[in-house]
Amino acid sequence: MEKPIYASLSSIGAYIPSQIITNDDLSKIVETSDEWITKRTGIKERRFADDSEATSDLATKAAKLAIKRANLKSSDIDAVIVATISPDYFCMPSTACVVAHNLGIVGKPAFDIAAACSGFIYLLFLAKSLIESRAHKNILIIGAEKLSSIIDMQDRSTCVLFGDGAGAAVISQTQHKDLSILDVNCASNGQYQDFLMTPGCGSKNPVNDRVLQERLQFIKMKGNETFKLAVKTLTQDVIEILEKNNISKDFIDFFIPHQANLRIISAVGDALSFPKEKIALTVQKYGNTSAASIPMAINELYEEGRIQKGSKLLLDAFGGGLTWGSAILAFNGESLA
Repeated sequence: MEKPIYASLSSIGAYIPSQIITNDDLSKIVETSDEWITKRTGIKERRFADDSEATSDLATKAAKLAIKRANLKSSDIDAVIVATISPDYFCMPSTACVVAHNLGIVGKPAFDIAAACSGFIYLLFLAKSLIESRAHKNILIIGAEKLSSIIDMQDRSTCVLFGDGAGAAVISQTQHKDLSILDVNCASNGQYQDFLMTPGCGSKNPVNDRVLQERLQFIKMKGNETFKLAVKTLTQDVIEILEKNNISKDFIDFFIPHQANLRIISAVGDALSFPKEKIALTVQKYGNTSAASIPMAINELYEEGRIQKGSKLLLDAFGGGLTWGSAILAFNGESLA
């Protein structure tokens, strides 16, 4: 009888663009201020990629680090899946195909998913299923965004929120359940699709003069409505996944929520009574990087030496769609020397 196979997070990596955009920088472009942005979001700065960098470039750099840390070669990767809402190209090829080419991965599945800020949770859900069905041994998952290419720099309510970056992970087989991805929950509700969306340039509103004049090619958000629903949904989702797996929050070493807004993170953390030292917080430095935010936060904890082999992580995200999800997993990578 075959031994059970589990999926595990065997490595993490990230790439963060070097160009820092401060709140004061944005105040020279739109009517805003450091005080206004900080009070409402907790964000002090974010990173923008260079004009010459595409989302695939950010993703490739993060992926190379994740593969190296997994002690693998590109040829060991069985599939490449990228979560992004800012792909290199509108329809095709997928950003994953470009990344696979950049890494020298040929003849393997490569595709994108669009789950907005919940993208990395959805990637874990897919990778766990593919690994535990024995379809693949090593899957490269990447959350990557160049949101600076799809934000409206004339809209002060949204342009101050977002930044660029990429986070990558290798999901591999393990026979050790205590070092595995224990559970992943993904969900959606399209009833609230207009809370957070890019209305233009798809089949609903094809590119034309009106779409461009109304700037529908950029991110649009109903901020107050999104905030209220995000806090409620994120909190309830964590409660449900902990109860489902009969796990106490004391079992968790780090709570790593999607980095959208400090007020949302604080509200959820308070509702769940998580100690502040257990809550990952990077939004003040990087802003909202959508699908990249959770792997970037994991990577930061890892590079600080706070995440070790066996560390128990609780992930939680909410994004456009609307989509949301949570995951409980152990880190199964080697600690940094």
